[in-house]
Amino acid sequence: MGYYIKGDSNVKIYVEDLNEKADKTIVFLHGWPGSHDLFEYQYDYLVDKGYRCIGIDQRGFGSSDRPVCGYDYDTLSDDVKAVVDALCLDNFVLLGHSTGGAIAIRYMARHKGKGVDKLILCGAAAPSLIKRSYFPYGISRETVEEIIEGTYSDRPKMLRNFGDMFFYKKVSKPFMEWFFQLGLQAAGWSTAKIAQTWLDEESLFDDMKKIKVETLIIHGIHDKVCLFPLAEEQKKLIKNSKLVKFFNSGHATFYDERDKFNKEITKFIDE
Repeated sequence: MGYYIKGDSNVKIYVEDLNEKADKTIVFLHGWPGSHDLFEYQYDYLVDKGYRCIGIDQRGFGSSDRPVCGYDYDTLSDDVKAVVDALCLDNFVLLGHSTGGAIAIRYMARHKGKGVDKLILCGAAAPSLIKRSYFPYGISRETVEEIIEGTYSDRPKMLRNFGDMFFYKKVSKPFMEWFFQLGLQAAGWSTAKIAQTWLDEESLFDDMKKIKVETLIIHGIHDKVCLFPLAEEQKKLIKNSKLVKFFNSGHATFYDERDKFNKEITKFIDE
């Protein structure tokens, strides 16, 4: 079932809620520049296993409203809390991929992990997507600046190039076209402003130290977007965490090795 929930500043956030009466709930936060549909192959598996799956389209992406502002991690995590409050969620698993992982981390710190029983981070853009003077492990600032410039000058070309970085294993042309269309669903301004947030945000280092729940970190060793050393830093900063390396994955662990991914998260949830 799909419906809308009002987030920060009355922005309508689209939610896909599958298997509502199930006992165990997983809330999915997608990465840039996609939507909750990126987790299609998790929904197929998990709903059949008896889990409730809630996919949230972040503002500016998928079927959610596309305001011109509110693309910082504070506001995006407030949108997540609006969904949690509206649905009265408790004892759920929060799963975030890429930028969705960064938003999940901010939610855990800013809202004290309200309702979250366990946390899953996959290819998370944390503690910093880019290199900084005190953090040498990310991609270059110039790479992100090129993405922003490409968004404003030729967004379809930028998205094509990003798709080439996203997967480690070769995917079919129809699948790549589907992935491309997910990116085109977003507004140009939201696409660019999320990328700007990667440059501006510096607080995830402290946020991760505040996470108390058991955390599973999944990361592809061939990730060209969120480089693998980011996962090792997450493991250091989140006390009760476990890192599982995916040796045949890039940024899209949930598709490059979807069977392994699905089994790892269900094992972690059921432990």
